[in-house]
Amino acid sequence: MPSTYLTHARVVMPDRVLENSAVLIDDGRIVAIDPDGAKADREIDLQGQTLMPGLIDLHCDAIEKEAEPRSRVLFPLDFAVAQVDRRNAAAGITTPYHALSFANNEWGVRNNQTAAQVVRTVRAFRQHSLVDNRVHCRYEVTDETSVDVLRALMDEGAVDLLSVMDHSPGQGQFKTLESYLQYMMGNHAMSREQAEEAAHAKTRAKDGAVGRVEALLSHAQSLGIPTASHDDDSIHRIATMRNLGVAMSEFPITLDTARAAVSCGLPTILGAPNVLRGQSQSGSMRAIDAIRAGVASCLCSDYQPSTLIAAAFAVAAQTDLTWPQAIALVTANPADACGLADRGRIAVGQRADLVAVAQVGGMPLISHTWSAGRLVFSTHYLPAREPVAALRDAQRVAA
Repeated sequence: MPSTYLTHARVVMPDRVLENSAVLIDDGRIVAIDPDGAKADREIDLQGQTLMPGLIDLHCDAIEKEAEPRSRVLFPLDFAVAQVDRRNAAAGITTPYHALSFANNEWGVRNNQTAAQVVRTVRAFRQHSLVDNRVHCRYEVTDETSVDVLRALMDEGAVDLLSVMDHSPGQGQFKTLESYLQYMMGNHAMSREQAEEAAHAKTRAKDGAVGRVEALLSHAQSLGIPTASHDDDSIHRIATMRNLGVAMSEFPITLDTARAAVSCGLPTILGAPNVLRGQSQSGSMRAIDAIRAGVASCLCSDYQPSTLIAAAFAVAAQTDLTWPQAIALVTANPADACGLADRGRIAVGQRADLVAVAQVGGMPLISHTWSAGRLVFSTHYLPAREPVAALRDAQRVAA
């Protein structure tokens, strides 16, 4: 692989920012930072753009929309995987964890067999992929039928992260029965009667959930697969999940639960769309409040890959976090949470997963993405024109 010399960049290091600096990459690794007189096969002048580690996204279910863009309309799975791979490269996400739900009573891509096919398709596509595609399997605790499916996928080495979730009414994301009914009527076009029956069925299906969760988490941990809890809504829930050996808490519902998670050593994962929008879609806490309180460890794109870089820059602008601390929410911290020691920081010897970020119309947009030293995305934004020149052009067109 040819060496590349990235020059005139604003380089975000783990503890500081280097202005007008440079990074040399070779054979898929970072080999020098701000070297004197470096020579390389290719030199790229970044013209003052921000150079930072490639983004690490621990939870994004955008792959489900690529596979099933409309309800019960499934695309060929290899096509869907190829498209989400390209989408992540353009978003600067060099290590995406594709979140796939296993809830067999649901239609489409969340059906156990279809979800398993997607997992295996992601794995098969890795030889062609632009970025380091990984799989985050989400186990719905009310589904007893997916246990064997998930155990088989883990045994195949196809699972990189396992989380356990409970979307039954009365807790977690659905604090009340009414919130669950509204979700089912709005998202699944159910009548109120159908939604009520679904709620009752969901509640009945919780029988035996504790044993299933314990067995799956134990199996994952025996194979070295990181595990996470989901939508933790109480300090007691955090303690229970910690005792079961989970390694992180994604989408804690309140500041108190986030504090409890961090206090007992569980990194927390919050949604970048929440930061960008300034609110949670389900009425839970604002992610920016958790960040300001020092109880947010990682940000994930949740369902929209492009929000991850935007949220990181928003955090730097809206909080007291330093640039390295804000960028760590989407790089070093998720790497540490999943035990990825070879990435997440700009340092000599690290995997050369890097992104360059341009400011376009006041927005941070990815201009280049390198995955293990290979340029996998590149675009060129036109420089901003002076207002007088823009007005002159507009008048010329009008004439």
